[in-house]
Amino acid sequence: MRKAILFILVLSLVLIYYEIGFADSLPNVRIKDIARIQSIYDQPIYGYGLVVGLNGTGDSAGAMFTVQSIVNMMSRFGIEIPQSRLSVKNVAAVMVTAELPFFAKVGGRIDVLVSSLGDAKSISGGTLLATPLTLPDGKLCVLAQGAISVGGFSTNASSGENTVQKNHPTVGRVPNGGLIKYIPDINYADGNNLIIVLNDPDFTTSARMVSAINAVYSGIAKAVDASSVSITIPESSKSDLVSFISQIENLTLVPDSIAEVVIDERTGTIVVGKDVKISPVAISHGNLNIQIKTIEEASQPMPFSSGETVITKKEEVNVEEENMKMKIIPSSTTIDEVVRALNLIGVSPRDMIIILQAIKKAGALHARIVTI
Repeated sequence: MRKAILFILVLSLVLIYYEIGFADSLPNVRIKDIARIQSIYDQPIYGYGLVVGLNGTGDSAGAMFTVQSIVNMMSRFGIEIPQSRLSVKNVAAVMVTAELPFFAKVGGRIDVLVSSLGDAKSISGGTLLATPLTLPDGKLCVLAQGAISVGGFSTNASSGENTVQKNHPTVGRVPNGGLIKYIPDINYADGNNLIIVLNDPDFTTSARMVSAINAVYSGIAKAVDASSVSITIPESSKSDLVSFISQIENLTLVPDSIAEVVIDERTGTIVVGKDVKISPVAISHGNLNIQIKTIEEASQPMPFSSGETVITKKEEVNVEEENMKMKIIPSSTTIDEVVRALNLIGVSPRDMIIILQAIKKAGALHARIVTI
């Protein structure tokens, strides 16, 4: 009964808190934080290469692609080596990947990620040989080379098969190891129009973005759909497009989103969106605890008899059910208020997950539950 009274008091305080306006103080965010120019994006590039200088932790002789790669490389230096005589334990075949920034320039440098392709134990301490990184169409964009930084290790103990490993020693980075050789020619504006794309498509947010832009530049913005806004570039801004885009992306608005409750059952984590609502519903949640104990007792024979002492086992079963009252949740209450109240009366996160799922099943939770 005391828990039910405490729940009602907490819920009332939270409702008063929301009524005085704090719940409506939503942040204004910049357009650049929730959207991007349509044609501006980083492009993935990749390539196949070799890491040398390993301390016996490279690929085994069974990694035939590594052996063939070494033979092909040495033949370009005029050295012919039979594959059967080649040891590759200090060499590892790797895939090299990177993201080519849209506004990168030829001669600039980027980080590259190096990942073992064969059965190498570690690429720590190795050096990546010059590796061409290309776009999916085969166009060479970056030439990668340099010492690999792994940030982990894997060692064998002096006796037995015990190993000690920290982090992931078969993946590393080459800081500033990629030299940019070519940048694809992509225009982000056709001279007359600019398209802004929302990171999370939403009709309401798209309409609010149009209003925010047109409040400064009258009539130049128009919503195309839930994810894109078309902007007509003013004649006065065509000569200085960078400044115009800078002013547009720094305009602010309040973004909208679908009401969602995100649940991670593995860790008991619950994240509730601001617009989640529930209809009137009554909640009762109790726990049933069953405890079984086995007690050993000695059974003594009658005095002066030929019987023997026998150990017997006695089981005790205790069943405890928590007496929980029905809790009435009024209409127009947000799920955030319900979660706050349940937290303060001692409901565990895992119990809260069950309660939220039950409210959704009853049709009283007006939001989408996302389980990750």
